[in-house]
Amino acid sequence: MVQNYFESGNAYTVKSEVLNELRWMKAMAKIPDTSTDASKSKNTEIDCYCPLGGVMDLLSRRYAMQVICIVGAIGPARYGDIENAFGDVSSSTLSTRLDDFVKAGYLSREQYAEIPPRVEYELTDKGDELREKLGPLLEWVDEQEPRGERSG
Repeated sequence: MVQNYFESGNAYTVKSEVLNELRWMKAMAKIPDTSTDASKSKNTEIDCYCPLGGVMDLLSRRYAMQVICIVGAIGPARYGDIENAFGDVSSSTLSTRLDDFVKAGYLSREQYAEIPPRVEYELTDKGDELREKLGPLLEWVDEQEPRGERSG
């Protein structure tokens, strides 16, 4: 399913509106029912999804979700393999995105002492879990937007 986003050679960016809608829906689902006396007597709090801000900020950056999906699909991947999967991404944007995910702990970066230099990126356990969580979201987006209507 996720692989279908990249078969046409066009990078597909999930719109921030979708992520905002999901965040709102989750927040609304966590609002406690205050209609009973028992809940009024308890010290209830509304769950705040502010801690998701860091992850959501990272995922909302251009090509972020695609990086996770591509590296997950091809396993340990060299920079050139990742770049070829995108086709139209700038080197600086791709490098920045890879560095962002390495710093956040979603990707590991292995540099080999060879000539020419070889660097491989691979999903960490945390990155693999993120890839698995993105699958249902991307499937849902695929159902909402037929192929001909996608931007990107």
